[in-house]
Amino acid sequence: MIYSLYRQIGIIARPETPEIAPIITQLVHFFHANQLKVFIDENCIQEQQIESHILNEIILKPKSELAQHCDLIVILGGDGTFLSAAREVTPYRVPLVGINLGHLGFLVQVNQQDMLNEMARILVGKYLSVECILLEGRVFRDDVEVFRDVALNDVMLSRGLAGKMIEFEVFINQQFVYSQRSDGLIVSTPTGSTAYALAAGGPILQSGLNAFTLVPVCPQSMTNRPIVIADNNQIEILVTKAVDARVHYDGQTYFDVQTMDKLILQRYCYPLRVINPIHYQYYQTLRQKLHWGEQLI
Repeated sequence: MIYSLYRQIGIIARPETPEIAPIITQLVHFFHANQLKVFIDENCIQEQQIESHILNEIILKPKSELAQHCDLIVILGGDGTFLSAAREVTPYRVPLVGINLGHLGFLVQVNQQDMLNEMARILVGKYLSVECILLEGRVFRDDVEVFRDVALNDVMLSRGLAGKMIEFEVFINQQFVYSQRSDGLIVSTPTGSTAYALAAGGPILQSGLNAFTLVPVCPQSMTNRPIVIADNNQIEILVTKAVDARVHYDGQTYFDVQTMDKLILQRYCYPLRVINPIHYQYYQTLRQKLHWGEQLI
């Protein structure tokens, strides 16, 4: 048995993940062998064949309540599962560690094959951690707030199904920056700079930087380029023409906006603590995931 820095462990997984039950069973056995209390998102095992004695050893809670009972949460899945969990638990300041059951895995750094060994190291404090900033986005209509959400990766204003360009004006700290006609604008955190913002031509921001990047999506003018600003700035986007436009949060929630709606973006009041294996290297991850350094010929 190890002496764990954490006493109450949460587990969150994507419900439709194939063959997740044996992985959950392994983790539950491991945590209980070390006298740790285990809480599991009730949605992730509804469709799974979990052994009855395992169900007697765990406490089921809704994902939205899990962080209230845990001091560490383990995410089983890919980056999408991690993003969904992060947006739920960040207000409770509970650290997250991700076990990669997906494909790309920028946010989930523990390999499934070495899962128990890595968790043993993490429980005794042998890990690297980083605090990631989040974006809070509020939509105002006639000066009344009509929607609010947070994002770990990015908030995006985009055209909708009509396929027509949208028009908007951007202000930073109430100072006019530019007007734009484009398919949209991505406002990204450093965590999200390797996601959609990168695909749209934005820069990579090193993890842990206190900055945001604003990346136009297919702007009509060739003079529109990505810019990077400090995270203590407030960003205001005034939608001047929205035939069919939406605001997306991490690609997981959205809100339909109308002409003359305002989107106010600023750093969320709480950061997210992400725990990585002790051998984690940021630039090595970029090489592996983005295939940097491959032979050119």
